[in-house]
Amino acid sequence: MRISAAASAYGEHLARVRRLSGHTVRAYLSDLADLADAAGDVDVARVDIDALRDWIWRASERGDARSTLARRTATARGFFAWATERGMVDADPALRLASPKKGRTLPKVATAGTLAGVLDTLRAGAADGNPILLRDHAILELLYASGIRVSELCGLDVDDVDDGRRTARVTGKGDRERIVPVGGPAFAALQAYLVRGRPVLAARASDRPAPGAAALFLGARGGRLGPRAVYSVVAERVAPALGSETAGPHTLRHSAATHLLDGGADLRAVQEILGHASLGTTQIYTHVSGERLAAAYRQAHPRA
Repeated sequence: MRISAAASAYGEHLARVRRLSGHTVRAYLSDLADLADAAGDVDVARVDIDALRDWIWRASERGDARSTLARRTATARGFFAWATERGMVDADPALRLASPKKGRTLPKVATAGTLAGVLDTLRAGAADGNPILLRDHAILELLYASGIRVSELCGLDVDDVDDGRRTARVTGKGDRERIVPVGGPAFAALQAYLVRGRPVLAARASDRPAPGAAALFLGARGGRLGPRAVYSVVAERVAPALGSETAGPHTLRHSAATHLLDGGADLRAVQEILGHASLGTTQIYTHVSGERLAAAYRQAHPRA
C-alpha cells in the first residue's frame, strides 16, 4: 500500500479509534503528505530509516522550526508503529529515528492590568446593546477567566453553563469533559450576552435550519461561531493593547494560567482547570519574576 493510501487509513484510525481532534489529525496527515511527496509515494514497505532521515533533513534545510521537525518525527513513529501492527511493513523503520531537541518557548503573557483595560473598554462599548460587542466581551472574559482552549469555547452549548454554580462544562482533548469555574465579571458578561445579545443573533438564523441552535456563541448569521472567528476577535481586541502583531486565544489561556500561579494557586489545580493530561505541560507556566521568587524566599526561609 502506498504512503498516501496508508496515511488515509491511519487518519481514520486516529479520528475513530484514538478520537483525536480534527486539528491534530489534519496536522499528522499534512506531515505524512509531505513524507509521501519526499519519498515519491512509494509502498510503505519500501520506506527505510535512510528515507526518513532524508525527509527530516530536507525539512531542516528549508528552515522548518525545531518544533515542526519534532512533530514530524513523532508522526513518523506513530504511523509506522501502526503500519507494523497491521503487517504493512516487516520491521518498523522509525524506531531508530532520532527526534531533534525541541526548544521550549515561553508563552506570550499579558499583564493583569493590560487585560483589565481591554475588558473594561469592551464592556463600556457593549453597554448600548450591540450584540456583536456583547458576544465579544463575553468571549474574552470567559477565555481569560477559565483558561479554556478556543476549540472548547466554540464547542460550548447554552446548557453547558451552570448559572447556580457559575461553572461551565467543556469537552477537551480526547473528548474528556471537565468543569471549569467562571469568575464574577465573566459570568456577568455571559448573562448580558445571553439576555441581550444572543437572541438577536439567533433570530438571524430563523429563516433557515440552524445546526448551531444550541451553541452558546453565535456568529453574525446565527450559526455556531468557529475558531477562526474567535482568533479574529482576540487579535482585534488584544493585540493592539499588547503592542504585538499577533495575539490569539492562547494568549488569554497562557495569561490565565500564569496569573493563577502568581496568585498562589496550586500547580495541580491549574492543571485541572486547563485540562492538561500531564503536570509537565502545566509546568511551563512556572516561569515567574525574580521579584516573586524573592518575595517567596523572604516569606518562607527562616534566615531570609
